[in-house]
Amino acid sequence: MFDFNGVIINDEAIHQKLIDQILIEENLRPNPKQDNQVCLGRNDRACLSELLMQRGRVVTDAHLTSLIIRKSQRYQREIAALERLPIYSGLQDLMFNIRAAQLKMAVVSGALHTEITTVLEMAQLSPYFSAIVGGDDVDTSKPEPEGYLLAVAQLNQQYPELNLSPAECLAIEDTPAGIQAAKRAGMTVVGVANTYPFHMMQRQSNWAVDYLSDLELERVQQVYSR
Repeated sequence: MFDFNGVIINDEAIHQKLIDQILIEENLRPNPKQDNQVCLGRNDRACLSELLMQRGRVVTDAHLTSLIIRKSQRYQREIAALERLPIYSGLQDLMFNIRAAQLKMAVVSGALHTEITTVLEMAQLSPYFSAIVGGDDVDTSKPEPEGYLLAVAQLNQQYPELNLSPAECLAIEDTPAGIQAAKRAGMTVVGVANTYPFHMMQRQSNWAVDYLSDLELERVQQVYSR
């Protein structure tokens, strides 16, 4: 189970820029460092709702949805304009090894479903994922476990012979909110130090790696064979 932003694609700076733009257009002052801590690992609805609330702004669900759509449209334009997608180093080798071991892969993210599929298609990674759960596929945001539980349900629907339980899944996350979500779902979690320092990932996840290339499939198989 892969998180998306901060695990598959290094696009946090793009999201921060777009959030700043939204706040400015709402006649509010961005505070990038503080806002970033609010938003990392959470979906746009939870992020923007809290940022507006902190500034004393109360908005309707319809207006909040319009802001999310505006941000998503801009995100897809930003991504389309890049000469090269900032996919994390080591991801494709890891995915190759996972496929060779005939294991299923899924994405569980707070990003909108269309954002995830757009990037995966551009990176030619779409065929490798059997399930995709975006932030708009569930009613809650990480650290709630709903997204991970839905991914398990989707995999079981596609592959009934798996009879998969959350305890048989490994989540790869880069934020405290994501780690908490996967743990609450009953999953083992690897924290990758792409966004937060290694020591923070080590303290909060079941184990931690500096880079995706450090995640050895043999170790994963040992954990699940116990």
